Amino acid sequence: MFTIFDDELDALARRTVARQREFHAGSWDGERLSAHQWENLRESLRYVRKRSPFYAERLADLTEAGIEGLDAAEFARAVPFTTKQDLRDQGYDMLSRPVSESWVFYETTGTTGPATPCPRDNTDSIVNNTALTVAYRDIFEQHGDHHVVAVLGPTELHSTGDTFGDVCRNLGHTVVKMWPHSPVVGFERALHMLRELRVTAVFCTPGMAMSLAKEARKAGLDPAADFGLRLLMFVGELVTPTLLENLGSLWNARAYSCMYASQESSIIATAHADGRLRTVPLNVYYEVVDPATGQLVAPDARRVRTGELVITHLYQGTKPLVRYRTGDLVRLAPAADDGSPAQVLTPLGRVRDRIDLNGHTVTAYELEDLVLSRTPGCRDYHITIDREADTDVLAVDLDMPDAAAARDAHASLVAAAADAWGCPLTVRHTSLGAITTTGAMVSWKAARVRDLRTASDPEHEAALAIARRRDAR
Repeated sequence: MFTIFDDELDALARRTVARQREFHAGSWDGERLSAHQWENLRESLRYVRKRSPFYAERLADLTEAGIEGLDAAEFARAVPFTTKQDLRDQGYDMLSRPVSESWVFYETTGTTGPATPCPRDNTDSIVNNTALTVAYRDIFEQHGDHHVVAVLGPTELHSTGDTFGDVCRNLGHTVVKMWPHSPVVGFERALHMLRELRVTAVFCTPGMAMSLAKEARKAGLDPAADFGLRLLMFVGELVTPTLLENLGSLWNARAYSCMYASQESSIIATAHADGRLRTVPLNVYYEVVDPATGQLVAPDARRVRTGELVITHLYQGTKPLVRYRTGDLVRLAPAADDGSPAQVLTPLGRVRDRIDLNGHTVTAYELEDLVLSRTPGCRDYHITIDREADTDVLAVDLDMPDAAAARDAHASLVAAAADAWGCPLTVRHTSLGAITTTGAMVSWKAARVRDLRTASDPEHEAALAIARRRDAR
C-alpha cells in the first residue's frame, strides 16, 4: 500500500499492472511490443548515461542522435557489454541512484568474490513484482484458494523473502518466511511449521527441497504423505524437467521452475500456468550472443536462438543494466501456440559450467538430464569426472529410494553416457552430504560435479566450506 502515499508511484503502479495484464492476456502484438521496447531502451540509455558514474564514462561517445538512430544491429555494434567483472570492480559506481533513494538494500552472496550491491527502489519492485503477480495468479488458482506459502530464502540480504512475500500478498495468500539454514530456525522447526500451518506452497531452491525431504525422513516422516504441499516453486538453481518431476513426486506436489533471475538482473523470465518459463519483454530487452565471439546469434529454421543471454533493463530504477552478459546459456524459442510475443526461455547452465567429455562440449542441462531422466525417484545426485587411459570417465552417486532402484538405473546410465559422450560410467548408491545443497550459494557445477582432471577451483572450495558448516549442524 506504500504507493497510495505517493501520487507518482500510484500512477506508475496502475500503468504497470494494466500493461502487464493486457500483455498476459495476449492483447499486444509484435509491433506494439517493439515500439515499447525501443522507446524504453533509449530512455534507459539516457538515464544511466546521466546518473551512473560507470555508464557516464562507458557511454560517453554515444550521442543523443546516436541513441535515436539505434536499431538492433546498431545497438549491438555501438554499445559495449556490461560484464560481471564490471559489477565487481565498479560496486556503487554502477548505480544510477544513491542507496539513500532505494527502499531496500540487497547484495550478491559473495561466496566466490566481493559481494556486489543490489539496492532496489520502488520502481524496481513495482515493475518486477507486477510481472510475477500477473503470471503466478493462474498457477496458484490451478491448485486451490487461500494458500499458505512458505518462503525459504538463503540470507537476510537476499531479495527472495521480500519479492515472494510481496507477490503472494498481492495474490491474497498467507506468507511465512523461514531460513532453515539459520541456527535460529533450523530444519526441525521448519518442518514443524510446514505441518502445523498446513503450508500448501513453498518457494525454495531444488537443493532446499531435497534437504527438507532428507530431514523429514530422518524424523520418521514421509514427504509425500505427511505434508500437504500442492505447489513447489523452485528458484536459484538450474532445474531440468526431469528434476521437477522427481521432486514433485517426492513431495506429491506440482513442481515449477518459477522464474529465471539473479540478484543483479532481477526478473528475466517467469513461469506460466503451462509450466514453461516465458520472457518478460515489457521489462527486459533480450539478445543472444555467441559466448566465444560476442556476436549476435541468428535464429535457426525454427526461429530458436541458443547462446549466452544478454539483457538490457527497460525500466529506470536504482541499477539498470545495459547489454549485461549474464554468463548463462539459454535457448529462446517463440511461443507459437498462443501467439504471444513473449518467448519460451530454457536455461541451459552457465557458460563457464560447460564440461568437455572426450571432445564433446556438455552443458549442465544435458548432464543433469541424462542422469535424472534414467533414475526415476532419484532424491539427490553427484557426479565425479576422472580420466583413465586417455578416456574421460564418470562416477554417479545416487540417493535412490533403495539399492535395487540404483541397480536398475545402472545399465541405462552406462549405455546413455557411452552413446552420448563415449564415457565409461559407474553408479554408486549412497547418501550424499551437504555439498549438493550449495548450488544457489555458489554454482550448479560446484554443487553437483567434482572434476578430478583439474586442480581444485575457488568455487569448489567455497562450496566445500559451506557444506562443512551445514554438515556440522
